[in-house]
Amino acid sequence: MTDAQRMNDEQSTLWNGSAGRAWVESQDLLDRMFQPFEELLAESAKACTDGRILDVGCGAGGTTLAMARVQGVQGRCLGVDISEPLIAAARARQGQDTATVEFLCADAQICEFDPASFDRITSRFGVMFFQDPVSAFTNLRRAARTGAALQCIAWRGPEDNPFMIAAEGAAVSLLPDLPTRVAGAPGQFAFADREHVRRILIESAWADIDIHPIDVRCAFPESQLIPYLTRLGPLGRVLAELDVRTREQLITTARAAFEPYVQGDTVRFNAACWMIEARSR
Repeated sequence: MTDAQRMNDEQSTLWNGSAGRAWVESQDLLDRMFQPFEELLAESAKACTDGRILDVGCGAGGTTLAMARVQGVQGRCLGVDISEPLIAAARARQGQDTATVEFLCADAQICEFDPASFDRITSRFGVMFFQDPVSAFTNLRRAARTGAALQCIAWRGPEDNPFMIAAEGAAVSLLPDLPTRVAGAPGQFAFADREHVRRILIESAWADIDIHPIDVRCAFPESQLIPYLTRLGPLGRVLAELDVRTREQLITTARAAFEPYVQGDTVRFNAACWMIEARSR
């Protein structure tokens, strides 16, 4: 097995297992938390009211459905994700709106999309998990019509996003063997380096590349803070394996680390991201 195949299997196992289930359980929280990004992408979708949009790494489908609402009956949206649990959740939210929205469980890196069939390709935090991003963006470009727009949002580095690493940073004193994030590996901060992202797009033959920083204020109810830190991220994935006393210590320690972000009954933080835009040749 090659390293690429191994990493792809790891991502598939993760998102069809503990991570996928955690995101389904946290669907309402995540939708509220990332609503500003959903609004950004939906606003951009107004330029494609009668075309086809591909939403890569669509998760539970919130952004896909938001773009479909903006498009109206003339447009079509396809949401694709590697996670069966998340695609099942997306289809459950879809309701009767099957004429303009479709959800597909597939790996966008290798999925055989119809060539030159999309007018817009978009993603909210879904493109950082490819084990071979050049192959992935080449595959997406083949699926794009000439002149089609690419618009993806990805996280900048952990140093710009202290909120995102607060739980694991607080937990390291109690869990020194907590898995660490590997720079450049598939995951949340895989696209932290702007020039790395630019090279990926150049090598996959995208044109008119523009990668610029955006800082977005996000918020969610303080009552959801404990579910957030115990379900998601590296800490969320190891808590179930710990004894009750250690788990309680970790939760207390991690919760204290978020105190600077709590304002009354609301948690507020800055999400430091890249807006990645390009066009197919």
